[in-house]
Amino acid sequence: MAYLPVPVFLVIAFVFSMLGMGGSQLYIPILFWSGMDFKTEAIPLGMLLNLVNSSSAALTYALKGLVAWRTALPFALAMILFAPLGAWFNLQLPVKPLLAFFALFTASAAVLMLSGWRPQQGAMSPRSRTTLGLTAGSGLGLIAGLIGRGGGSFVVPLLYITGMEARVAAATSAPIVTCSGLSSFISHLATAAEPRWGVWGACVGAVLLGSQLGSRVMVGRMQSRAVKKVFGGVLLVVSALIMIKDVILA
Repeated sequence: MAYLPVPVFLVIAFVFSMLGMGGSQLYIPILFWSGMDFKTEAIPLGMLLNLVNSSSAALTYALKGLVAWRTALPFALAMILFAPLGAWFNLQLPVKPLLAFFALFTASAAVLMLSGWRPQQGAMSPRSRTTLGLTAGSGLGLIAGLIGRGGGSFVVPLLYITGMEARVAAATSAPIVTCSGLSSFISHLATAAEPRWGVWGACVGAVLLGSQLGSRVMVGRMQSRAVKKVFGGVLLVVSALIMIKDVILA
């Protein structure tokens, strides 16, 4: 296993940390293409890098006061509780049609973010934010467990269209993705992981550096308009990857 992906991971972490996403949808295939075994190495390490990226960015955003905790905490709790249920349903339902649906949903969210349109404007009340976190977190947790995704590409557009500023939506997504990714990483680590500590350490270091750089750039220099443009572009790429890799070629 070469260290070739390490600088690539720094760039991915830099971009995804600005958007409140972990980046596992890119880490895992790159690790696999680099020669790692898919189940015992690529997935566990990809989930670890996802966790490092989102938690590092979440710390930066929390210290800067950008996280809407009344939404983030119930959202994260609901996702953690409902993700195992989604994983159970994964054994009962055909997943490919759902992946196709959510690839289209992701593309629609990208167009929505790029257009700047949303049905609700202005800040939500504290009670509404808590209700949104519990209800939407339950639904997205179910989906994340069902299709094996962290959910970050769905969380930010949902928060945005319900009235949250784009920068705050991205910052609030980071701790939510951290909590949902933690349970996934622990389950993979306990069941299938075969770590190569030198490679893991180098990849984690690159992602940690990229995450800190990206989150600090987002806090200090990026306006909501720029966040929307970058997020919309990344979502289009993610939706294309889901459709090609998980639907057409699967």
